[in-house]
Amino acid sequence: MLLLLSAMSMTLCSCRPKVRQADVNSVISTPETFSVSGSGAVLDKWWTVLGDAELNKLIDAALKENLNLIATWDRLAEARAVARRSDAGLYPSLTGSGGASRTRTETHKGAGFAAPLGTTYASNFSLGLVAAYEVDLWGRVRSTSDAAAMDVMGSQEDLDAAAVSLSAEVAQTWFRLLELREQLKLLDSQIETSKQILELVDLRFGLGKVPAIDLLQQKQQLESKRAEKVRTDSARQVLVHQLAVLLGKAPGKFNPAAGTLPETLPDLPATGLSADLIRRRPDVRSAHYRVKAANKRVAAAIADRFPRVSLSAQAGTSTAKVRDLFDNWFASLAANLTAPILDGEMRQAEVERTRAVASRQLHGYAQKILQAIKEVEDALVRESRQRQYMDSLEKQLKLSDEVIVKTRQRYANGDKMVDYLRILASLESQQRLQRTLLQARRELIDLRVGLYRALAGNAGREANISGQSNRHEVQE
Repeated sequence: MLLLLSAMSMTLCSCRPKVRQADVNSVISTPETFSVSGSGAVLDKWWTVLGDAELNKLIDAALKENLNLIATWDRLAEARAVARRSDAGLYPSLTGSGGASRTRTETHKGAGFAAPLGTTYASNFSLGLVAAYEVDLWGRVRSTSDAAAMDVMGSQEDLDAAAVSLSAEVAQTWFRLLELREQLKLLDSQIETSKQILELVDLRFGLGKVPAIDLLQQKQQLESKRAEKVRTDSARQVLVHQLAVLLGKAPGKFNPAAGTLPETLPDLPATGLSADLIRRRPDVRSAHYRVKAANKRVAAAIADRFPRVSLSAQAGTSTAKVRDLFDNWFASLAANLTAPILDGEMRQAEVERTRAVASRQLHGYAQKILQAIKEVEDALVRESRQRQYMDSLEKQLKLSDEVIVKTRQRYANGDKMVDYLRILASLESQQRLQRTLLQARRELIDLRVGLYRALAGNAGREANISGQSNRHEVQE
């Protein structure tokens, strides 16, 4: 009978309603290539090209223990369970039943509660099977199942997108932490330089060559550097706490290892064609699967307006004695046809709703593509301009170093053309440029991380993510 039902369903597939598939190319046009492209490799584990062993350990730990990422695994498991539930409608259902009863009957003479004349007992035992199957004439059940399967694929891509975002956030937090550590070292050096200037001003003040206000201003300048160090150390500790949470650890008991900002960056990665980016980006692929799922739901909503044919079969037995249960059987086969006549346009409204959702998903998909291309182009432009900015800072710092050396020499020699205010201005300029250049180095690394993130692919589909792959095996 099941073979007969399957054959009927396959025969009637040609009658299923067709859904027009929207094309993203009708919504947007994309450039074939990016404005700039390098020669470096584009790896899923992009962070390994930076050559920072400690960063590799941190990201590996985050991909295993980050609680938000584990929650994304759970959402994927939820989507798979929904897909399995939707698949159930493709197959017949079989329900078993069993029952047993015992009836006591008393016979009385006359009214009231006189003693019974006799008591009889009757037993009944029953077993039954009921099978039901909806013939998917118009593809409603299949479309619903396919939509759920597309949701699973989208959830898998969401997992990859979450892992890419997590790895980038860990990397940027780590490099900001390294920058602040170097800022603290730089502040120590600047405090030492300010002390030396203070000793020079104090010496000249003792000789009566400078007023007391010069001495007080230099003391204030030295104290301001100490205050900056306190604030910088506070920011460093906050970053340590942030890094701990990203790794799924409690703040306060986590102390990352030492490290330094990389002096140079690897070659610019090969950006390739925009089509390559669209195929590689997990968030774009996720949006693509959502569009396909929405189209399947449109087909299911349209099919729901057509008649449904369902088949049922029932078999059972009933007897007064258990040993006789399998002696007598009854069986029946029935077909049922239902068709909507009046529903207040509820089904038509559902079709319109699903079409609106499909249109929204399509435009969201197009927006994801544009955003992905924008992120790559932004990172390329900003890195190029950042390098120019750093070149200017290095030239300024070199000139500032020369100015401070000559100014200090002339001030120490008592040159009346050089007063303390010039010393203070040149010192502040030099120290500000030193810190700005260090920050600019870290910002350049951040921009490169952003470019790797914009180009990244399946960073999260790894078999060692907190044992989650054993619980939620990812299947294409």
